[in-house]
Amino acid sequence: MSKKMKPTGRQKSIFLVHLIVYAIACFIMWTTYDKGVVGWAYPWPAWITAAWGLGLIGHGCGLFRSYEDKGMEKYLRESQNG
Repeated sequence: MSKKMKPTGRQKSIFLVHLIVYAIACFIMWTTYDKGVVGWAYPWPAWITAAWGLGLIGHGCGLFRSYEDKGMEKYLRESQNG
């Protein structure tokens, strides 16, 4: 069975920076999107929040749910010989 790979401190800090920038950007977008509009305003930040949020979830899954690839060494050996 493949072993789970532990993220390094640098990988965790990069993810934390990504998370902080996402939170700040979302806060700014959602607090400024309807300034000066009378009545209903299209919630355009929802698309950016959702798309960036999915990217952040993918980043987190790739960081904390990664398993080693047992065949990688064999692949590298064969690709260098081939």
